[in-house]
Amino acid sequence: MASPTPPTPHPPCPVTGEPATRLVQWVSARFLIDLWRYTLKVDVRPSFKGTRRFGLWESPTGLYFFDPMLQGDAGFYTSLYARLNIRHYPREGHPRAEFRLAARHVAEGARVLDVGCGFGAFRHEVRHARYTGLDPHFSGEPGSDWARIETLTDHLTSNEGGYDVASAFQVLEHVEDPVGMLTDMVRAVRPGGTVIIGVPHVPAAHTRIPNYLINAVPHHLTWWTKDALLAIAGRVGLVNARVETAPWADVDGLVYWMERCSPVKCRDRHYRHSWAWHASALFGFLAGWVMWKIKPVPKTRDEGASLLLVAEKPAG
Repeated sequence: MASPTPPTPHPPCPVTGEPATRLVQWVSARFLIDLWRYTLKVDVRPSFKGTRRFGLWESPTGLYFFDPMLQGDAGFYTSLYARLNIRHYPREGHPRAEFRLAARHVAEGARVLDVGCGFGAFRHEVRHARYTGLDPHFSGEPGSDWARIETLTDHLTSNEGGYDVASAFQVLEHVEDPVGMLTDMVRAVRPGGTVIIGVPHVPAAHTRIPNYLINAVPHHLTWWTKDALLAIAGRVGLVNARVETAPWADVDGLVYWMERCSPVKCRDRHYRHSWAWHASALFGFLAGWVMWKIKPVPKTRDEGASLLLVAEKPAG
């Protein structure tokens, strides 16, 4: 008689270190490799480093995370930026709603460090401040005087405590060590300074779209909750933490409509090699695109587009 297979140990939550409460699902690396290749023409094999499968786990804070947490390398992001239409990214006149919420916490003349700035869209919402964008894979205009093509760790070598505000929008979910990144952001601001984080969350429209690649490893490694954001703020010593829900804007309205138009709605499983799922995702995208053109800013009372954490570094 064969011995029973020992249970899979639950990996630690990347925020609290506590064991995950449950396995949401296993996802084959081969399936994700093919999905990235055929959908967006991106090769994720170098980022996967030979991994054969990923677990999607839920932590005690409600945070979802992939294990192992393997973030995309420079080649992955260069290829992805080249494939995605810039119209899908926030830009001047078309910001994420979280940018406008965050701008209310930036005083006149404040020194702002925007980590993972991408195309630097947040700077248009804080024209009253002194803005510096930071991104090792900078994808904006060549020679921009507002951008630094370097990592946060390198930047801190000569700029620790040099800012009033440190922000990161849709960045924390991309990194293998979110606590380490937030710790460095705290180091970037002066005592009493403000740290602002915007993240995708669960449950939300994008988590109900079948085989939604933008949410998959090596792109998004974590899906956040209010409790997870408050936990990580406490972990790194931030105070007066509060979390707001950002409503939909035109730049992310397509995701809302994709979920509404998709016949399949994901619940406890998010990735599956099924022709019904592939067809549903395609139909949701095509029909959602039409609805997005008709009604770019959805009027809804659902979970919103993202979560925004605002907290302070102790003044002492």
